[in-house]
Amino acid sequence: MSESKTRSPGTQTNDGSKKMLIAMVGIGVVCALLIVFTYEGTFGRIEMLKAEALEQAVFKVLPGITKTGIFELTSEGKFIPSDGKDRTKTLVYAGYDDQNTLKGIAIEAKGQGYADILKVLYGYDPASQSIVGFYVLESKETPGLGDKIEKDENFLSNFNGLSVALSEDFKTVINKVIPVKFGTKENSWEVEGITGATISTRAIGNIMGESTATMIPLIYQQQESFAFAPNAPTK
Repeated sequence: MSESKTRSPGTQTNDGSKKMLIAMVGIGVVCALLIVFTYEGTFGRIEMLKAEALEQAVFKVLPGITKTGIFELTSEGKFIPSDGKDRTKTLVYAGYDDQNTLKGIAIEAKGQGYADILKVLYGYDPASQSIVGFYVLESKETPGLGDKIEKDENFLSNFNGLSVALSEDFKTVINKVIPVKFGTKENSWEVEGITGATISTRAIGNIMGESTATMIPLIYQQQESFAFAPNAPTK
């Protein structure tokens, strides 16, 4: 006499749960692989577009230039020519006119904004010891409010002659760049904010203050390092 085998309801439930778990894990693996492949497939183009946008921004913040050269800041505090491929290094962008005369240096800076990290580029003219241009490279500030830092003409005018004059020994900025409320600007080293976008504009002022205090003395003291070299990486 043969014996018939039956499965208990509990066994059937466990089998169903295992199948569902396996399916979920499989879907998760496939999704993860798709994300990785998409990232790897688009990374190169994204980086290329960023590089192109940065190059265009350099020409915007350094009026009158026709060519550029990339330099990196070494661990010894010296500027040397660079191909600009290693974005982990501190890079600056020298701008020259048709006679290969240095017209200024474009400098990247970043800091915490209202929503996320703000990345900016500003142009420095050693001859006038002032900032002569400003451009927002990356921003996720609130549309209609915080994003005014990118297009408000009154705010952008802060960076047409923003003073970063140095002390007699050229080691420090005499008056650190600082943010001030709208309507209260009295000095050439102050960044006047925008009503309704106080946090974002104050963040820009602070970013500029910190960056210029560090970078400007180094650049001014090493102007000879940025002499145009025909064999140096240029764009």
